[in-house]
Amino acid sequence: MIRAAKKSLGSRLLILGHHYQRDEVIRWADFTGDSFKLARKAADSEATEIIFCGVHFMAESADVLTNDEQAVYLPDLNAGCSMADMANIEQVEECWDDIGASVDISTVIPVTYMNSSASLKAFVGRNGGAVCTSSNAAAILEWAFTEGEKVLFFPDQHLGRNTGIAMGYTEADMQVWNPHKNSGGLSSTQIRDAKFLLWKGHCSVHQRFRPEHIDAARADFPNVEVIVHPECSHDVVALANHVGSTERIAAWVDEATSGSIIAVGTEIHMVQRLAKRYPDKHIFTLDPLVCPCSTMFRIDEPHLAWVLEQILADEPVNRIVVDYDTREWATVALQRMLDIT
Repeated sequence: MIRAAKKSLGSRLLILGHHYQRDEVIRWADFTGDSFKLARKAADSEATEIIFCGVHFMAESADVLTNDEQAVYLPDLNAGCSMADMANIEQVEECWDDIGASVDISTVIPVTYMNSSASLKAFVGRNGGAVCTSSNAAAILEWAFTEGEKVLFFPDQHLGRNTGIAMGYTEADMQVWNPHKNSGGLSSTQIRDAKFLLWKGHCSVHQRFRPEHIDAARADFPNVEVIVHPECSHDVVALANHVGSTERIAAWVDEATSGSIIAVGTEIHMVQRLAKRYPDKHIFTLDPLVCPCSTMFRIDEPHLAWVLEQILADEPVNRIVVDYDTREWATVALQRMLDIT
């Protein structure tokens, strides 16, 4: 069904597959990559029917960047992101008001990670902030501190903390904002003194990796190179040889010499795919219990086939549409990121 639909739709169709997708889905993808790379592929494409095999915020970003003649679909609308869901627009607006009760809000620059809803991207666009990726977070934060005195960073506290520490800041410069507590669980003094207000959010997959996993890998393989994603907690990042985005992880593995032993701290499907791609290198996951991204795992061949069949029947389903105002301000935030980097 998928093969026939692809043939029938021809150049009208573009299928995008995130690195964390299972192999049965990736084999149908025209392009693979991280979320922002794929969204830009969609924008650069002349295809009118774009199927994003990823999660909801990724399809939203693709819809923001594409034109009105292009339609973006998500094979399963239940494929969300637990991290992105840890910050919603109502919580962030309440947080913004609470911070403003303690400091001059014009001195606070909001920065949202790419792994967030379009409404949060629009929020930072309206309020003088920018979007960041795991690759350019340092550049965006450096810019933010030229524009203001402190940063509100959401939804992933760990990317904010790891990037800030790599820039020379310390834990003393940071406070964690808990959206489920009054004023984030912070006093006015803590809010005033903090350089970083980090949202209490995390990636459930990357939080599985622990320092003892790295210790065990080095005990078994003294020459192992440990590569982890910056969504991991700081005690893990501090022990790793390399820390980078999914694209950077893939590049490091590619650049490693034949015979290298590499332990990777990111989603299992990507790690297994790298291991198959480079049989001359010993590549394995840091987490012995192996936990896939459960929401990304919702995308499968039956859902992909169904969406394609419905497009062919001129009865499309699961189209992702960002409203005009949100799209306009999210574009401002994304363009600001591109201008900075």
